[in-house]
Amino acid sequence: MKVGILGATGYTGQELVRLLEQHPEAQIEFLGSSSSAGETYNEMFPQFMGTPLGQLADEQVPDVDVLFCALPHGLTASRTAEWLERGIKVIDLGADFRLKDPEVYEAWYKVKHPAPELIPQAVYGLPELYRQEIQGKVLVANPGCYPTASILALAPLVKNKLVKVNSIIIDAKSGVSGSGRKASLGNHFSEVHENFKAYGVAEHRHTPEIEQQLSRAAGQSFMLSFTPHLVPMIRGILATIYAQVEEGVSEGALRECWEEAYEGEEFIHILPQGILPQTKFALGSNHVFLQQKYDKRTGRVVLISAIDNLVKGAAGQAVQNMNILFGLPENKGLGGRALWP
Repeated sequence: MKVGILGATGYTGQELVRLLEQHPEAQIEFLGSSSSAGETYNEMFPQFMGTPLGQLADEQVPDVDVLFCALPHGLTASRTAEWLERGIKVIDLGADFRLKDPEVYEAWYKVKHPAPELIPQAVYGLPELYRQEIQGKVLVANPGCYPTASILALAPLVKNKLVKVNSIIIDAKSGVSGSGRKASLGNHFSEVHENFKAYGVAEHRHTPEIEQQLSRAAGQSFMLSFTPHLVPMIRGILATIYAQVEEGVSEGALRECWEEAYEGEEFIHILPQGILPQTKFALGSNHVFLQQKYDKRTGRVVLISAIDNLVKGAAGQAVQNMNILFGLPENKGLGGRALWP
C-alpha cells in the first residue's frame, strides 16, 4: 500500500512513521508538513536514520492508497472531498468527522464545519466496537485518546444496562504529549514538572465524542461528567471511571460483561483481580489494560483503563483501522509490547 502522512512532524505523525516503517505491507510515499517542507525527515528526526524517507513535501498530496491526516481540527475536512474523488482512503486523526452533528462540532470547536455533507460517509474508527462498519469504508474518523480509554471501559456496561447512565463520572489523566508538539506556556518543563492540574473542566472537546458513542451503545441520549488532568510524564492515559450499578447487578455480572464483549480481542486485556492498570503497561504499544472494582458500600463500580495516548489513542489505532480497510490482520505492524521500565 502506498501511504501518505499529513502532519508528519508532530508527535502523532512521528509515531505513524515509526509504526508504518515496521509494517510489512506499507510503503511511505509522502510526508507532508506545511511548516517544514523541503527539510530532510531523517535529519530532523535522527531516530529514522537509515530509512528511505527523503524530504518533507508541502501539502500537495500525490496519488497514494491511504492518507493519514494528523492535523488540527478544520484542516482535514476542507480537502477531504478532493482526496476521496481521487480514490484515496482517508484516516483522519483529528476531530473533523468524529461528531455526527455538525452543530455539536461547531458548538464545541468554535469553528464552522468545512464539509458537513461528508459526515455521513465517515465511520468512527474504534475497531473493537465497529470493525464490521469500518470494512469497505473510505473515510475513517480515528477516535480521540481520552474517548478511546473511556469508551472501551464503559460501552459494554451501558449497552447491557448494568450501570445507570446518568451517574457516570470520568476522571482521566494524560501525559504532556497529548497536547501536541507545538510549544505553549502550559507545556514548558518548568510549568509541568512536579505539577499536577486539571484542565478543560466541564468543557473539554472530547466530552461530546464520549457521550455520542456511549449514547449509541446505551440506545438513549445522556450526559456525563468528564474531567481531564495533565500529569508530569510524556506518554500515557489513565482513566478512572465511576458509575452507579443498576439494582440487582452483581460484581460477577459486571466482569462477565467485559469478558464476553472482549473475548478474543488481541489488544484488550482484562487484568486479573487485584492487578490495577498502569500507563507503563501500555507504553509504546497498541494495547489496552482494564480493571474494575465493585464498591458494594456505595453501589458504584470503579473502572480503570490505561492506554498509550500516541498509539492506541492515535497512531496505532489508525494503523489498526488501515489494516481493516485493506483486509489485513488487525495486528499487522502492531505486534510490539510495552517498554519497561
